[in-house]
Amino acid sequence: MRKFLKWLGISVTAAVLLVGGYYTYSIYHFTNQISVASGQDSKFKPQAQTQTNVQPVEVSLPPEWDGTERVNILLLGGDSRGEDSGRSDSVMVASIDPVTKKATLMSILRDTYVNIPGHGQSRLNAAFSYGGPDLTRQTVSDLLGIPIQYYVYTDFNGFIALVDSVGGIDLDVEKDMHYTSKADKHQFDIDLKKGMQHMDGKTALQYVRFRHDATSDFTRTERQRKFITELGGKIQSTSSLIKLPSILNSISPYIETNLSTTEMLQLASLGFNIDATTVAKQQIPPNELVRGETIKGAQVLGVDERKLKRFIQNLFEQENKPVTTTVDAATTIKDTP
Repeated sequence: MRKFLKWLGISVTAAVLLVGGYYTYSIYHFTNQISVASGQDSKFKPQAQTQTNVQPVEVSLPPEWDGTERVNILLLGGDSRGEDSGRSDSVMVASIDPVTKKATLMSILRDTYVNIPGHGQSRLNAAFSYGGPDLTRQTVSDLLGIPIQYYVYTDFNGFIALVDSVGGIDLDVEKDMHYTSKADKHQFDIDLKKGMQHMDGKTALQYVRFRHDATSDFTRTERQRKFITELGGKIQSTSSLIKLPSILNSISPYIETNLSTTEMLQLASLGFNIDATTVAKQQIPPNELVRGETIKGAQVLGVDERKLKRFIQNLFEQENKPVTTTVDAATTIKDTP
């Protein structure tokens, strides 16, 4: 009996080591595949590189994160169809306080009229086509007045692969959604029915992209924040952790980040200590600060950047309070010099 127990113990230990080694290898391989910090070539090809009349813009390096201060990560969803870079279809910033383990998810309206370094003023989503994730990171950092250390970029295919790899998401669709486009040969048509349903990757992409209603990008970004919160909770689930190697293998071809392997592991550990249901969600600019404008015949969203920066600081200050509302953050803004 003792001999049997001894060999059983050895077998279990060997199995644990093998499984642990497999997980470690999968994570290390994944981080090296997606990180430009590890020497991988960028998957992104800026349109500016193909234009003879546009000079490349030198983008400032992101500030280093020491692991104790608030970290801000730019989350970019590209609308490229495989032929060119396209523009950013969604722009979000995940802001995490590593001390309090609290987080805020901010979705930025892509039609916000901003200054793009080296390219003048334009809609925010144009920054991606000019200089990719790095130029978008610098543009958003300047707009919000906060250091944005990292970016994570994926396209439609990456989004679909991620949702499918975790087994889909159960979500309540608030209304019927329909849209067709001949330009995309109907590949990205939208046809959703109101009510609770299980979404695979393609269905989820329809949900987060729909913007053809009265409030357009305002309600679209609200849906995106809602979906990302649900997705975050699903990724933290035990079933997803068990499937982690296959999940990483599925999404690695479609993701790019400037995070190093060490930084990714550090942030992953931090992320799993955050309750996805407590993440604060915010539209940027908030309704109180945004204004519709027509510039050169185009409809854009204007904002007083000084007030917006103060709004962001107030938002972070209120993050640790028992009751936090976006209205409070906005109403504390005053026209001081």
